[in-house]
Amino acid sequence: MMEPPRAKENSGEKETGRLESFSDGVFSIAMTLLVLELSVPKLNGAVKPRALLWALMVQWPSYLAFVTSFFTVLIMWVNHHGIFRLVRRTDSTLLFANGFLLLLVTVVPFPTALVATYLRTPAAGVVCAVYSGTFVLISISYSLLLSAARRGGGHLTVANAGPEISRRLRDSWLIGTPLYLIGAVVAPIAPSVTLCICTGLWVFWSVGRGGTGAGFAR
Repeated sequence: MMEPPRAKENSGEKETGRLESFSDGVFSIAMTLLVLELSVPKLNGAVKPRALLWALMVQWPSYLAFVTSFFTVLIMWVNHHGIFRLVRRTDSTLLFANGFLLLLVTVVPFPTALVATYLRTPAAGVVCAVYSGTFVLISISYSLLLSAARRGGGHLTVANAGPEISRRLRDSWLIGTPLYLIGAVVAPIAPSVTLCICTGLWVFWSVGRGGTGAGFAR
């Protein structure tokens, strides 16, 4: 005999599988695209070891931007995974909130390329402001996703998820969003400080918080 339609609904089975798989794909593509900013130096004439080594060293802005962006996106994905451990159902609001987050995730390679290209120019302040500003928007998008999951009396979340979601929202607004915003504001004056903030945050969240990705919305 076929199982009644309600049996599956009442079994506690999560209904977010498709959404999580789609999101994982977007995260993986965004992380893969970041490596395109690493280029092989082009040297003319006879290639000497010292010349090649120097050409590799002067590309340090590309390495810095790649590492910072890669690990930041990685922590974003870890945090996204943590959020959906608390969510069992979806609705249109949650889907659009998640879509807005993914939109911003796909944008990350662009400011990364800007930093890699213009960090050593007079436009460094502008590109660092764009870079940190992107993560401000991403932090806000995580808060919107959490708010969408919490709405309606928590009918989308697993049992007892309320306190955890509230803690993630609180940490996002008190730590992640303010620090990225400070980075964006000070970038025109001190772009190096902005990069230190962005790099320091992913190091802090991965080491200081055990890789929980709390910087965005723990």
